[in-house]
Amino acid sequence: MALPSHKAVTLTHVMYQRGDKLGYFLAWISLVPVFISLGGFVSHFIFRRELQGMFFALGLIISQFVNEFIKTSVQQARPETCALLDMCDSHGWPSSHSQYMFFFAIYFTLMTYKGIGLWHTKNKFAVIFLPWALALLTMYSRVYLGYHTVAQVLAGSALGVFLGALWFWVVNSVLYSYFPVMEESWFGRAFYIKDTSHIPNVLKFEYENARDARNKLAAKSN
Repeated sequence: MALPSHKAVTLTHVMYQRGDKLGYFLAWISLVPVFISLGGFVSHFIFRRELQGMFFALGLIISQFVNEFIKTSVQQARPETCALLDMCDSHGWPSSHSQYMFFFAIYFTLMTYKGIGLWHTKNKFAVIFLPWALALLTMYSRVYLGYHTVAQVLAGSALGVFLGALWFWVVNSVLYSYFPVMEESWFGRAFYIKDTSHIPNVLKFEYENARDARNKLAAKSN
């Protein structure tokens, strides 16, 4: 009796040619979207619970649903190297990794230039360099490792930039006026959901308030 075939979970299943040091490095780069999602946004919700960060994450999730819808509709095959990667049963246009990273990069850039974030900095270019560098490396890694064609990663990156900019406009031009309502809702009060995008330097604000609260507590105990 023939045993049923098996398939790996592709979330973290990235293959590279044995002995290829550049391929090994790029395989880890391909996992950056996973690190951002699990290490970044999950920890952000646990420790920060900012509405801007939550809608940022929601936009990325919506973007991935859009990507899957387009892939299913177009059904463009991956390059021939997919046979070596056990990926020929999935579609390649547009690249979801490229779309994710370029959505992240453009949204992060727009947040930075609007002054939304934990800290205030005059050197905005230095802040946005890393997400764009990671986006370009991710796009290159998907072609180098054989998961996508150049056209597929370019389509993913273009779609990611478009959706990221569109979602940023929706959040900060349409939904932003409802942030106070969300903060005062049952959910907002129960889970301490907040919006600090109106504060220029959140880290300094929290630092000074924490010191002030500690000094007041010390004064009461004396």
